[in-house]
Amino acid sequence: MADNRTIIQYFEWYVSGNHVLWKKCIAQASRLAEFGITDVWLPPAFKVGFMEDNVGYAVYDLYDLGEFNQKGCDKTKYGSREEYQEAVRSFQKNGISVLADTVLNHRVGADGFEDASAVYVDPYNRMAVQSSPVTISAPTVFNFPGRAGVYSDFKWNHRHFTGVDWDNYTRQTGHIYRFADKQWAQDVDREYGNYDFLMGADVDVQSPEVREELLRWGRWYLDFTGVDGFRMDAVKHISAGFIKDWLREMREYKKACLPAVGEYWSGDVNALLDYLNRVDYCMSLFDVPLHFNIREMSYAEGNYNMADILNNTLLQRCPDHAVTFIDNHDSQPGQSLESFVNVWMKQVAYALILLHKDGVPCIFYGDLYGIPCTRNIPIPRLRTMVRVRHDYAYGEQHDYMDHCDVVGWTREGDAEHPDSGLALLLSDKRPGSKRMYVGRHFAGRRFKDCLRKIREDVVIDEEGCGEFTVQGFSAAVWVTEEAYENLIIHED
Repeated sequence: MADNRTIIQYFEWYVSGNHVLWKKCIAQASRLAEFGITDVWLPPAFKVGFMEDNVGYAVYDLYDLGEFNQKGCDKTKYGSREEYQEAVRSFQKNGISVLADTVLNHRVGADGFEDASAVYVDPYNRMAVQSSPVTISAPTVFNFPGRAGVYSDFKWNHRHFTGVDWDNYTRQTGHIYRFADKQWAQDVDREYGNYDFLMGADVDVQSPEVREELLRWGRWYLDFTGVDGFRMDAVKHISAGFIKDWLREMREYKKACLPAVGEYWSGDVNALLDYLNRVDYCMSLFDVPLHFNIREMSYAEGNYNMADILNNTLLQRCPDHAVTFIDNHDSQPGQSLESFVNVWMKQVAYALILLHKDGVPCIFYGDLYGIPCTRNIPIPRLRTMVRVRHDYAYGEQHDYMDHCDVVGWTREGDAEHPDSGLALLLSDKRPGSKRMYVGRHFAGRRFKDCLRKIREDVVIDEEGCGEFTVQGFSAAVWVTEEAYENLIIHED
């Protein structure tokens, strides 16, 4: 993988459903590479179960990538199978690795119902059984008639699931049924007593038949699409042991490292650290605690202690396995995990994650292109900051996390990037300044704010220090005069 990796999540919840996203990927791949994107996380490419315009997480058929007439359409929301494969190739031709969104937890949109014995469990404590076994009509028949056995002839029934959230006899909502002869996986998150069940028909990864089918699908998917790695959805709801085994098998099959990042949605850094330990650190995780810290700061009206912004985050506690982010499709307005960062804070937040020496940052499609339906505009100079990370964020970092309102750090450059020094200041309230060390080898050199907030240059003194400033509620990113001129040439 490239130095100073930067991932882009190349979709948002409300992105156009007119089968155009894969075409946009093909058209924009070279442009993304130009300003420093090294990895792209693409949305789930599978056929969904209940509506053509679904984002992709309500999985119906993992083998249908927009090829078969199922659920009322051939293409998925994003386009055809051929366009998806071409999008993957386009990114790779431009040096960008592709992470496939992988959804193994559940199925939705069954082709039929079948009688099965089940017990009703308390939705708020899934270990508490609230009925004796009853016969329900379960949505667990998945025959995929439109695909007719192409790629796989595996057919799903209730033996392959642990539970469902629908009984077609009673047709009542809000219930969770566990099949009487099944048990929830135990190595999952303990929210609601046991968080194995998330939605739809819950896949039983403890079943030997299911495990083998999911391994067979993974090998097929790697060969068929050529993707470079995985974004693993909803890992807190799936057996940690299974995820660890599945990734090991995929890597052994391809004889490659196959990078993976998991979504474990919890603000408790200890829960994330415990999960990483249980899976033997076989993946990175999104730094949800940092996201919540940033969001809290963004609504604190200047009353947040900036010196604490990295406390109790993966970036602080386990930086080698931290993928940092500001927002994503689940946190954006109107979604189930809505926790959108206040817009004024976005540029400050991106400067933080993009220019820190640790973690792998992931930028959000909605912040790069805007979100029309909620009237969110693109974040100014986001491309510039990605390019600064790619070209100039190297070498030893000197931290100045010593003030409640103004914090920052500097980077010295390294042997391969001797002229790539930078200085960063962030403010959540008032203007401020700091004398910061960037390196004696920059003595006499001029530094400029590439975010174009501060007009005056900073000249580095003989000790390698400069007096850097930042406006209130703002960020300033200082680079050498030469780097600044190069950034202007390649401006957004």
